[in-house]
Amino acid sequence: MRIFWHQRDPRLVDNRGLTAAASDDTVLPVFVYDPEVLKYVGKRQRALRFRAWRRLKQAYREHGSDLVVRKGETVDVLTDLAEEYGADTIYHNRCYRPVRRNRARALADRVPTETLTDQVLVSPERLDERYPNHGQFYDDWGDQHKLPPASAPEADSLAAVSDGTTLPAPDVDVPLPEASHEAARDRLDAFLRDGIGSYDDDRDALGEDATSRMSVYLNNGLIGIREVWRAVGDRLDAATGGEHRNVEKYRYELSWREQMVHLLYHNPRLLSENYKRFERPIDWREDEAAERDLAAWKRGETGYPLVDAGMRQLDREGYMHNRTRQNVASFLAKHLLIDWRAGARHFTRQLIDHDPAVNYGSWQWIASTGTDSVDVRIFDPVSQFEKYDDGGSYVREYVPELADVPTGRIAAWPTLSHGEREELAPEYHHPIVDRNEGYERAQREFEAALGKR
Repeated sequence: MRIFWHQRDPRLVDNRGLTAAASDDTVLPVFVYDPEVLKYVGKRQRALRFRAWRRLKQAYREHGSDLVVRKGETVDVLTDLAEEYGADTIYHNRCYRPVRRNRARALADRVPTETLTDQVLVSPERLDERYPNHGQFYDDWGDQHKLPPASAPEADSLAAVSDGTTLPAPDVDVPLPEASHEAARDRLDAFLRDGIGSYDDDRDALGEDATSRMSVYLNNGLIGIREVWRAVGDRLDAATGGEHRNVEKYRYELSWREQMVHLLYHNPRLLSENYKRFERPIDWREDEAAERDLAAWKRGETGYPLVDAGMRQLDREGYMHNRTRQNVASFLAKHLLIDWRAGARHFTRQLIDHDPAVNYGSWQWIASTGTDSVDVRIFDPVSQFEKYDDGGSYVREYVPELADVPTGRIAAWPTLSHGEREELAPEYHHPIVDRNEGYERAQREFEAALGKR
């Protein structure tokens, strides 16, 4: 008898740890509801994951087994279950958040364990510890062998158990997608059929639904990365002309997720400390005015239409387009000069597709404290709006106060006079920071921290 410990992998298909555990012995599937671990997961995402665990429990029952659910401290619960069922080994997939790695190490001190790489295509320890930029990471990562999808376990390898434990079903203030592998595969197939062929051409168009939206499924473990990689590879093989370039670009973008996991694996303090070394600490704003600005940013009331649209989408849907994520993060860390960690924590609470490595690694990249090779990168929310929402449909969807304002005036909003703004949309907010002053302040501060002033 073996135990397979489910963590953030609520699926039977392409689950390497589960497949290995069931390869030549009976396996008992287990999920531990550990409040000390789950407190690091936002309430919205927690609700989605509980739906996924309930769906997984149903899937096991359809295979003549059940997902054994226990609440308590992970190591104690698993040790007790191993003794109760006479299990000789506990299998699990490797996780990279420090709290989960600590649990895995503590478990290995108590009982025999086997861990497998499942969350990423290439195990971080197979690569160098540091890379100066993403291009060099990609070259090295691209040369590594990628495993095919793991097969689902045979039904007769699953323990014939029944477990009556019920999982919480918390209320949530945003719509949640169906939390199942079937829903994930349906979304992937629809994107491969209808979207990936023009992905690179359209992905930054904020008013279009041109991205895959697979992050919520991948980051919650509802589909395996090998299954996605294989499906995209098959689509790439069949693509010709411009479609081939677009499909190849999507496959390339998956490598960013891999690099962020690689960063967290080699830098467990990535969630709390700057990755980049500075000559002196960045002098983040921490006064009452900064607190007011942070609150306005969270509410989507900064007076910068693109920023506010993104933050309101986050509040309404628990999701935000990646282009807008970059802009709202840059605005907080640069124009407002507020510590990136405050923004990353807010994203953790609000996103339903949150992944600690991707979230914190991306925030550090945008904040110029991470792996970006540019010393100080500052996104201009005015020119970004003009380039990526040129018709204004994205901003009007989430900032209805501007519905009747001409697109050109929306773009120029932060630079208009107070009187012009009052005349155009008296219900909308005035900018909380001057566009040029915020830019120049950030440039001065970061160059000083880098020892270049």
